[in-house]
Amino acid sequence: MATTNTNQQQEGAASVPAKRKPVFVKVNDLKPGTKGHNLTVKVVSSTTVLDKKSIRNSGNTRIAECLIGDDTASILFTARNDQVDLMKPGTTVIIRNSKIDMFKGSMRLAVDKWGRVEVTEPAKFEVKEDNNLSLVEYELVNVEV
Repeated sequence: MATTNTNQQQEGAASVPAKRKPVFVKVNDLKPGTKGHNLTVKVVSSTTVLDKKSIRNSGNTRIAECLIGDDTASILFTARNDQVDLMKPGTTVIIRNSKIDMFKGSMRLAVDKWGRVEVTEPAKFEVKEDNNLSLVEYELVNVEV
């Protein structure tokens, strides 16, 4: 009877998916319409573009555009609410489960409720600011099949 119980435990354990190690990518690898990116980047600058008090949800909405990057490229990151406080120039952050949003034909990195931004140890690389992916304009082309 003990062997049957052990088999049931093993079958139950097999149904739980194994945790995967996060795969970190470089800024230069980001492409339009992609998601699930993990990056370690430095904050170059942060500019608040919206700071609005909201009566409905008794809080305020804050949005900042932050230039971030690594040793391959830089990109604009849209920080929202609590993320704005973390995005101070010179800070190194780990961005988990981010996505690429398109804004006026150019790429912006963003983190929604499924992602995370966390401050980490200072990185040893210099940000490559002369390769700003947000300055590249993309055009939507419909392809007929």
